[in-house]
Amino acid sequence: MMPTFVLPYPVIDPVLINIGPLPIRWYALAYIAGLVLGWWLARRIAAQDAYWGVRPRPPVESLDDLLVYAALGVVIGGRLGYVLFYNLPHFLDHPAEIPAVWLGGMSFHGGLAGASLGIYLFARRHGLPVLAVADLCAAVVPIGILLGRIANFIKPELWGRVTDAPIGMVFPDAGPLPRHPSQLYEAALEGLVLLVVVQMAVRMGALRRPGLVTGIFAVGYGVARIICEFFREPDPQLGFLFGGATMGMALSLPLILAGLGFIAYAQRRPTEQAA
Repeated sequence: MMPTFVLPYPVIDPVLINIGPLPIRWYALAYIAGLVLGWWLARRIAAQDAYWGVRPRPPVESLDDLLVYAALGVVIGGRLGYVLFYNLPHFLDHPAEIPAVWLGGMSFHGGLAGASLGIYLFARRHGLPVLAVADLCAAVVPIGILLGRIANFIKPELWGRVTDAPIGMVFPDAGPLPRHPSQLYEAALEGLVLLVVVQMAVRMGALRRPGLVTGIFAVGYGVARIICEFFREPDPQLGFLFGGATMGMALSLPLILAGLGFIAYAQRRPTEQAA
């Protein structure tokens, strides 16, 4: 059964503007905007005494440094994660392409690992509890995910599986059959919905329990990603791994387990009330 409505892809030039020989791409702008907006929201959250109680937290003025650590971790980790998890044979044959991030190919889970290392180094340098920095970052990172998935849609890449649902979209270079716009599903679930969930948790006092916001984010993202993977076309160089599972699912399972561990740890600790 064919979809009732087949939507043509709204072709959008992936280059927003050319400044001389330098193309400014939506893809790069999404990463920059995600980091800057996350930094802005993190400053607002860090300044709210009521959210933290007596718990030590990153000073607002230190968050400029955190932005640099996070940006480097996301870009380097995201690229290396893609190289290792998604296309290692290709990059072993073409090592010069590894730093060519402008060609596309970033892994969220690799970016998360890189950002986690950046958080650890930042916390050690500033003498801060690692979980305090991690919780603050977890509260804002869905902004970057939301914008990143929209950039995937604009590029376009990471499109969905062929569908006979009532509505489908025909993507360029993906064949003539309608597909799920899975990038938008991911933007909604991994980005917008998760942002609302973690912000509600922050306002309900979750930051007073070290590790709780980090755990909520990890479980929320892992579950949302696995759901979206059922609609997303697997990477062609990998296909399905086993029993219909994808690499995205496999990498999200340990993230969920880690998140549950953080939540259990947080629940065993007393709430750090206001002074």
